[in-house]
Amino acid sequence: MSRIPRDTQFDSSAGFLRNGYNFIANRCQDLGSDIFQTRIMLRPVYCITGEDAARMFYVPGRFTRNHAMPPTTLSLLQDKGSSLTLTGEAHARRKEMFMALMGPARLEQLVAIFEEEWQARLARWQSMPAVVLQTEAEYILCRSACRWVGITLHEGQATQRATELAAMVEGAGSIGPRNWKAQLLRQRTEHWAQELIRQARNHPRADPATPLDIIAHHTALHGHGMDHRTAAVELLNLLRPTAAIARYITYSALALHHHPEYRDRLQQGEEGLAELFANEVRRFYPFFPAVGGIALENFEWRGHSFHKGDWMLLDLHGTNHDPRIWQQPERFYPERFKDWDHSPYNFIPQGGGEYSHGHRCAGEWLTIEVIKAALRMLTTRMTYQIPHQDLSIRLSRMPAMVQSRLILTEVRGVSPE
Repeated sequence: MSRIPRDTQFDSSAGFLRNGYNFIANRCQDLGSDIFQTRIMLRPVYCITGEDAARMFYVPGRFTRNHAMPPTTLSLLQDKGSSLTLTGEAHARRKEMFMALMGPARLEQLVAIFEEEWQARLARWQSMPAVVLQTEAEYILCRSACRWVGITLHEGQATQRATELAAMVEGAGSIGPRNWKAQLLRQRTEHWAQELIRQARNHPRADPATPLDIIAHHTALHGHGMDHRTAAVELLNLLRPTAAIARYITYSALALHHHPEYRDRLQQGEEGLAELFANEVRRFYPFFPAVGGIALENFEWRGHSFHKGDWMLLDLHGTNHDPRIWQQPERFYPERFKDWDHSPYNFIPQGGGEYSHGHRCAGEWLTIEVIKAALRMLTTRMTYQIPHQDLSIRLSRMPAMVQSRLILTEVRGVSPE
């Protein structure tokens, strides 16, 4: 049995920051293995990639997210006490709450709100010389998510909250000033969310039907409710990921620009194409580079022994670009999903595993439906131009984004037929 290869560097922190999304996949390719050992921030870690690695990683109860990412990243993306940091029955109970919020009727409600907010913003864009799509999508999604959960925001509040939610995502993969700014904004947003929870608890409705009410009055194991701070954290864990879909909207517009033949087909309403396109956007463009886990048990994989407390990083981006899974992975080709086997381990832009008893993102279907709605808006409800600008995406920047944030000009509304 061969030993698990090691990276040539004593500590790979600099290499990870330098290579970003490609770090794990490139090292695995160089070492001829789906796993290698290294250190990140002087801490021993196993880096893994591929479908088989994901299947091993997502065995229920095998890993916890606690201490699996830097505290500054955890505090921005999940924070202590959130569902992602729980295990066992506590996690199952909290996950059940989130899954109940993702039923078809609630998704339809969010999509309808999103389209209303887009149309309202579109009226303003037509009088503007240029529109930064990423910024506008963050604003629209913030307002949409808040309306959906039962929060009313006026325009100034929406701008402030959109900035705060976007900063949490922007700062999560960085060190230094970008992260520090995001931490300060996170504190402000969390105080606001705690006040919303207090109000919902002090003035309960006869029929607590909104997501805000459901989170505020959720009971955990043994019939105990969440404390104010934990409930506020979970409220933000509904708002922030919804606002983060703005990246996929910007990527979708970029894909339409680079592949205009799909715009024509989407305009014509080709059946099923919008979902194929949305999934290919999620596969092709960078979102999360990797996800971490701390082993909760001893186990074996491919003849190697691993121990409780071992740290692993699963390569999400590299698995979505693995040529063993995806033919011509660097080609944007939505039709590939016609033949996809729907494995929960080979297409993992927002994490993998099963929804019901694992840590797979509860909002994945919400993400797909919002992208599909944005595609309808971009292809049938408006026309625009994309002037010369820097449309590159640096994979060394985490999270990645179109350099220009995608500027649109000559925006005009189109009346629905």
